[in-house]
Amino acid sequence: MIYEKAPAKINFTLDALYKRNDGFHEVEMVMTTVDLNDRVTVEKREDQRVVVKVDYNFVPENAKNLAFQAAMLMNETYQIPQGVTIVLDKEIPVSAGLGGGSADAAATMRAMNRLFELNLTLDELSTLAEQVGSDVPFCIYSKTAVCTGHGEKVRLLKRPPKAWVVIAKPNVGISTPCVFQELKLNAVQQKASHSAACIEAIESGDYEQICSALSNSLEAISMEMHPDILKLKQNMLNSGADGALMSGSGPTVYSLAKHYKQAQNIYNAVHGCCNEVYLVRLLG
Repeated sequence: MIYEKAPAKINFTLDALYKRNDGFHEVEMVMTTVDLNDRVTVEKREDQRVVVKVDYNFVPENAKNLAFQAAMLMNETYQIPQGVTIVLDKEIPVSAGLGGGSADAAATMRAMNRLFELNLTLDELSTLAEQVGSDVPFCIYSKTAVCTGHGEKVRLLKRPPKAWVVIAKPNVGISTPCVFQELKLNAVQQKASHSAACIEAIESGDYEQICSALSNSLEAISMEMHPDILKLKQNMLNSGADGALMSGSGPTVYSLAKHYKQAQNIYNAVHGCCNEVYLVRLLG
């Protein structure tokens, strides 16, 4: 039996550059991890089945689950003769823009690598993980990175400066394909990449510059669909956040704070309007 933590991810930046011929958008994203984790347990079975167990509403236990898909891919690729039981202990909100499903899939692959003594490197796992989902290669490393392509190409960066993070998910649903469908990219947007400034700030350890470089091409679209996202972000900034941004395609918004009391003020300010609010640390 192997245990793996599956940390949530947040976007420091999400620059959508152009729509590709394969239907995906070319993106450049700076992402990092936070201390909000699912816990994944993987155990060998006597038969060859893959079984997922999760006690959390709206999370499938069948082939729609990314952890299930990751385990099947590992079995097929490396001809593993035994099946596995995967138990997901969920803490990361579902359909939130925090990469919970991708983190679970990545943790499953790392766990199976150890359980069956495959001795694969993280780079090898990350390459295979492209077949499961765009965010899974990043989640294999669970550090700080710039991700390009449709998110599957990962280049690791330095760890960002220490900070507190308040994460809040409003009670609305977001369809990622619908958000991308509404994305209209003009020439100015295609040239304007905030990721470069953020990468420079991380490499130099400049916390203030990281906060000022926070950017998400999808944020305005999701906010137009759901004004509660904008209200939440403004509430965080008015409560003393050093920076705030919607993560992924939303609806979750996070804020950065240098000091714990500052983060606590933000947490208290948004706790009344959201059921799912967390005060955690940056990992990266």
